[in-house]
Amino acid sequence: MTQYLLSVFPDEAAIATTPPEETERMYAQVGAFNEEVKAAGSWVFAGGLHPSSTATVVRAVDGEVVTTDGPYAEAKEVIGGFWIIEAADLDAALAWARKGTVACGAPVEVRPFQD
Repeated sequence: MTQYLLSVFPDEAAIATTPPEETERMYAQVGAFNEEVKAAGSWVFAGGLHPSSTATVVRAVDGEVVTTDGPYAEAKEVIGGFWIIEAADLDAALAWARKGTVACGAPVEVRPFQD
């Protein structure tokens, strides 16, 4: 089976104004989705990330290592979490992504890992 990365791209600005009860509902839906993936034997790993404002970037520049606060890219869309799953093929991974996007209410990008 191939492993796939299902990346979640939430609207960070909208999250900041989401009522707590709606956030709790989404967490419950994601929890149920996680349990379904586990029960199917497709679960490898998953994680949610803190906002992109908490990121630190480390890069090599002219032979020196430079560390800067904040996200690498100044972008409207940033990764907010992910699942790593095992699926027989892309169609099966896309089926999980369809369920995942409904559960978390955000776009989900699907990419296979290299062999």
